Amino acid sequence: KGYGCFSGFLVSMLVSYLLSRRKLNKMMSCCQVLRNCLQFLAATDLTQNGINFSLTSDVSAPSLADFHQAFEVVFVDPSGFVNLCADMTANKYKEVQHEAKRSLEIIDDKTMDGFEALLLTPKPLLRTFDHVFHLSSPVKLQGGCQKLKLLNELIDRGGNYVAAIMPHLLSLLSRGLGQRTHLLAHALPQMHEWPITAEPPKHKDIGHLSFGLLLNPEFSTNILEKGPQADSPEAAEFRNFWGERSELRRFQDGSICEAVLWKGDNACDRRLIPEQIIAHLLQLHADLPASSLCYVGGLLDSVIKMGKEPAGSGEEENVRVVKSYDDLSRKLWNLNGLPLTITSVQGTHPVFRYTDVFPALPIKPDISFYVKDKKSNCLLPSVDKPCPAYVPALKVICHMEGSGKWPQEKDALKRIKAAFHIRLSELLHQQHHLTCQPSVTHLDVYKDGYVFRVQVAYHREPVVLKEIRTPEGLLKSQDTKESLQLELETIHLPYLTSTLHGLQQQHSAYSGTCRLAKRWISAQLLSDDIGEESIDLLSAHLFLQ
Repeated sequence: KGYGCFSGFLVSMLVSYLLSRRKLNKMMSCCQVLRNCLQFLAATDLTQNGINFSLTSDVSAPSLADFHQAFEVVFVDPSGFVNLCADMTANKYKEVQHEAKRSLEIIDDKTMDGFEALLLTPKPLLRTFDHVFHLSSPVKLQGGCQKLKLLNELIDRGGNYVAAIMPHLLSLLSRGLGQRTHLLAHALPQMHEWPITAEPPKHKDIGHLSFGLLLNPEFSTNILEKGPQADSPEAAEFRNFWGERSELRRFQDGSICEAVLWKGDNACDRRLIPEQIIAHLLQLHADLPASSLCYVGGLLDSVIKMGKEPAGSGEEENVRVVKSYDDLSRKLWNLNGLPLTITSVQGTHPVFRYTDVFPALPIKPDISFYVKDKKSNCLLPSVDKPCPAYVPALKVICHMEGSGKWPQEKDALKRIKAAFHIRLSELLHQQHHLTCQPSVTHLDVYKDGYVFRVQVAYHREPVVLKEIRTPEGLLKSQDTKESLQLELETIHLPYLTSTLHGLQQQHSAYSGTCRLAKRWISAQLLSDDIGEESIDLLSAHLFLQ
């Protein structure tokens, strides 16, 4: 609904057009007609190649090229003189095309209920787009019409300055955002009914104008907008478009080009670069102040922000932990002097799948807060000092190769693993000068301010733990609490972590989604009942639908 919408009348005319062109026939079912219409919309760009419903060749009728010069979207009626999409913007038709493609994907997906998702599920603006922004004072668009010199457009639309400036605003923002967005769409202004005895509502009474951005994760966070070379003819146009934000920069290849640099100290700020672009272009070209722009994006980042100002939302800290872990993994693989080779090194802590709510920060212990225990050669907190900073242990599973020398008795296996922990500690200290603290069940390694808890695993140990002896003296294999816990820690969790790590590489929003979900679960006091792995899997399901 609204001015310039893709209405039911247009859909009826489109079906009639396809029927006249024999792309539909009377024997088709309603589902086949729907699919063919969606395929036509998805494959046909009416902003470039309009369609003409006219079956007669009237010499006096304008050509499609004439219509394209006057309108953004072209669908000529049977008379050959009227464009049915005269009021539609190119961005609105691009949105229709996008929805048609998504609808076809839903229809073809056999794993979901396409009817409910396609025809019964509402799609409000906030759920459809990554970022949303509003222009709160439509009356200020009159100044934009004057600056953009849209007198002819105002006359064509009877003084409706909102309809006159909308195509130009969308074209301006689309050019500025460029590859950062897959789609820039806008909600249609609604004009309410009024009594015939009353004055019609003013254009300023339509409320705020809403826009939606579907971001391209590959380019949306780029802080540099590289332009043409300084001596090229396009440089002047680039400077006029970006105004004072454009500046000359020398690049690594030796070229000197016009460029625009946006503020982005951390990932949290870089996600809001589209807001900086939109605010700058609206102020520069349409005289719309920043106070009239309400941008909705990253509102929940404050819930997962950490550290001092300027605070980020944890992405940088997570990357630093993973880099340190990768370096430790390489060091473990390349150790010399082990009796058995290492077959795999896999992290199981949530930080390795980018779903830890508050990733560990590097901590350098302040010696004045500790007292050295000579017997254990460890630092113990001093009773006269405040409690030292908490350092979480990041669990890492280190699988050793199989050998006939591994014992087949669980107590002996534990002793062999303890010996491996001691040997790993000695080799890491000798070859890489790392601080290590071995124990029976694990080895703590202090590296780059983090503590990695390395646990040696043997692939047949769960099988050994399942063996129990019956009263008759027979050996029987069955699941025990200890064997199930060991399988979870050494087999299932490493596999889950590596899988979700790969999912994060494909969908950059997965990490923030999981962390926000965990914060919400904790706020409802449900974290003891719903495990972290369950939340990670539920969030992953949303991205794999």
